[in-house]
This record gives sequence, structure tokens and C-alpha cells, in this order.
Amino acid sequence: MDFSPEGPMAIPLWVNGRALLTGGAGFYVVTHPASGEAIHRVPLCGAAEAAEAVAAARTAQPLWAEMGMQARRVCLARLADALESYAGHFAKLLGQEIAGDEAQMTAEVAAAVEALRAAAVGETGVFALVLDAARPLVACAEVIAPALMAGATVVVKPSPQAPSAVYALCELSARADWPAGVLNLLQGDTAAVEGLCAAAIDCLVYAGNAELGAKVGALAAAAGKPCLMAGQ
Repeated sequence: MDFSPEGPMAIPLWVNGRALLTGGAGFYVVTHPASGEAIHRVPLCGAAEAAEAVAAARTAQPLWAEMGMQARRVCLARLADALESYAGHFAKLLGQEIAGDEAQMTAEVAAAVEALRAAAVGETGVFALVLDAARPLVACAEVIAPALMAGATVVVKPSPQAPSAVYALCELSARADWPAGVLNLLQGDTAAVEGLCAAAIDCLVYAGNAELGAKVGALAAAAGKPCLMAGQ
């Protein structure tokens, strides 16, 4: 999807079960890790877009919780099956944005499939997940699956350096007949995190390197929002 006649393809937000086109405050250009070629753009969103994504998650949460755990497990299984069927496509998306060979990208997709299928039960509510660029797909799946099993709804903010696979996962959730608003995606950088912290989330979760995690935690603390570091 292009926002203008010139420049690489722009990847939109995913809010309330559909792609949301916005220019935000500008664009971040995603480059290939080996060639440096510009391959995508993502909008740099802020408070308004974050509030809309969180509102969609907040509206969807009661119905998602009322569906019951077995129904939610079926939804996760459908998403895992869909991801597995498009494994080659997702490996290609990952390979365009993060360093590594084809085997590593394929392994990340397989690990994400397993995380969706084998989810334990986490905490419910409405939470935001901030990711770094290292393992975007599997880190996303590992964090959101237990929360979704518990009846939580989610807004994911991937790294602007590696947004494609997480966005494609959101698209797959619609194909797997998930209710709108359960899984949402916000593009952007620091202003997007600040917007999430200012919105009606119950908790912010960060998955990635410790240095960036400290910065995300400081933003959450300044806004008075709980912040959890995944895997710690």
C-alpha cells in the first residue's frame, strides 16, 4: 500500500480488524540489512493513533474474555495453522529486515508457530507490547499467546526496523476469523510508545535488548504505567 506515488511501499497500522492508513508525523524508511536498499516505509505514529488502537482493544476485550478459553485456543490454533501454511512467505519477510540466513528465518517462523500452539495461560486485561528488531515474529508470538489465552487483548508496536512479519500476522488473524480489535498493531518509534503509555492500557510489556528496554521502562514509569520485561 502506497501513501504517495513515490517511495517504497508503506506498511499501515492494523486496528479493529483492518488496515488503517495514516501518515502520522512522517515515515521511517525500512532498509535491507545487507544491501541497504529501501524496501518499506512505516508511519511514525503518536498519541492519536495509539489511543485509537488501544480503544479498539479495550472495546474487544470483554467479548474476547467471554468466549471462553477453549474458543480462544481454537483461534490461536487457526492462526498457528495459517502461519505454518505461509511459512516461506514469512521467512522471506523476516529476511528482508533482519540479519540472518534462510535457515534462521525459517526457524523463527517455526518457533512462532509452536508458541501459538503451546500457549500457557497468562494475565488478562488490555496491554501493549513493544518489540525490538532482533526476533520480531517469535518474540511477538511468545508474549501475546499466553495473554490472549487468558482473555487479554493486545496492541503490538514492532520496531520500525522490522515491521512486516508482525503486520502480516495481524492480517492472518482476520483470515482466521478472529474478532476485530483483539490483535492490533501500531507503527512508530518513541512517540508511539509515549502514546501507548498515555492511553488506557493496563500494562506495557517490552521484549528485546536491555538497553532499549530501559528506555521503554522509563517512558512507562513517567506515565505511571506498569512495565514488564519479557523473559525477565
